[in-house]
Amino acid sequence: MSNAAQRIALPEARRPLFVGVDVGGTNTKIGLVDDAGRTVAFNSVPTEEERGPEDAVQRFAHAIRELLSGAGASLSEVMGVGLGSPGSMDIPKGLILEPPNMPHWRYFPLRDRLSDLCNKPVAFANDANAAAFGEFWAGAGRGAQSLVMFTLGTGVGGGIILDGVSIDGVHSFGSELGHMIIDMRDDARYCVWGGGQGQLEAYASAPAVVARTQELLAAGRTSSLSARLDAAEELTPLLLAEEAERGDSLAMEIVLDTARFLAVGIVTVVHAVDPGTVILGGAMNFGGHGTATGRRFLETVRSEFHRMAYHVVADSTTIDFATLGGDAGYIGAAGLARKACHRVTPGSVLNSPR
Repeated sequence: MSNAAQRIALPEARRPLFVGVDVGGTNTKIGLVDDAGRTVAFNSVPTEEERGPEDAVQRFAHAIRELLSGAGASLSEVMGVGLGSPGSMDIPKGLILEPPNMPHWRYFPLRDRLSDLCNKPVAFANDANAAAFGEFWAGAGRGAQSLVMFTLGTGVGGGIILDGVSIDGVHSFGSELGHMIIDMRDDARYCVWGGGQGQLEAYASAPAVVARTQELLAAGRTSSLSARLDAAEELTPLLLAEEAERGDSLAMEIVLDTARFLAVGIVTVVHAVDPGTVILGGAMNFGGHGTATGRRFLETVRSEFHRMAYHVVADSTTIDFATLGGDAGYIGAAGLARKACHRVTPGSVLNSPR
């Protein structure tokens, strides 16, 4: 499986074109995408969060113009722009509210400022929802009717696409799968980001994986990880995956326990919405299909899901890794702009209330 979006030259592109913007705390990815979900041109610019959203959105607009110029495309060929941003947010109003990883961005009209600067309609979405739509439109979920995606990394994000519609929710908080409760015990773990107790993110995010590993090492468990940590290497899921691949039993135990925790969350959401397809994205895939550890992680997720899920969905739900990698966010944002442009009149605001 590929771990990047398909790249094509401009003459091969199917018109109209769309621009996708995937805002991150460190870098922002911007892509020019054709009507079939293929990437024509791509750029990444520093977000420079501390300079504030007004400075950033002006640089995004400049980067879009440079991207088009470098690809030999004109702004007139672009039908719309999609903008994926970390939450919290108010999607109908186009506002970014209080993203925890972006403290200088507060209650800013991100959608409308980008629209004004580009003179194009802008569709606004949560970044994880945008990534889910990218996999649905042009990635591992291509051809599916519906899809649920879990993104595993510094947190656990999520996206739910039902019959082609991204589930944003009344409060723009829909599809926040990392905050579902999977442990009701009094001593359940706390999420390092929001402080929520017993949430999936407290068990299956990268910080949670690191914390669980540190606790076992502190309790005296033997592991090849100890030598690498003594050599001043940082404990990360990647380091854990490397030692699991080399046969370390503690590292593999953490990987497989993470798979079991994740399977609880998957069963919960599948029982709620029955999507038929579940995609696992994000940076923490323990090697993915390319390593024995990654494949064992996936097979454990599948087997635990099958053990716990109701029989109607247990045998007919597909669970697999994402294929677009870090490109999913901007492709999905572009895809949401495409979907919105096809259902509104010219000049409309794409995320306006009904």
